[in-house]
Amino acid sequence: MQQKNVFGDPIEACCYDPITGYFRDGFCRTDAFDQGSHTVCASLSAAFLDFSKRQGNDLTTPRPAHNFPGLKSGQSWCLCASRWLEAEMAGCAPRVFLRRSNMKALDVVPMALLKEYALDLD
Repeated sequence: MQQKNVFGDPIEACCYDPITGYFRDGFCRTDAFDQGSHTVCASLSAAFLDFSKRQGNDLTTPRPAHNFPGLKSGQSWCLCASRWLEAEMAGCAPRVFLRRSNMKALDVVPMALLKEYALDLD
């Protein structure tokens, strides 16, 4: 399934180690069943991971039964667009990779705001 990034170009892989994405294929692809819109490719920070845990989504604890290794600061991960926006409003949004983020993220987060956090603008 070919999807576009926020620039309208083919989306680039976000992370394979650990493997991320709604479809667990390394890409921030989405479909109608992805209620969280896992479309923002972020470079995780300790501040964001702490924020996410406080919100009830502990991304740091390994869950072997779900083949989930737990995440660490510095790793890339496809985040829900709305959670990323919540973190931004709380002052702890992680930096993002625009070429790896799905254009559907723009349904939730304005492009100008994503650009402020971009790691891959030339």
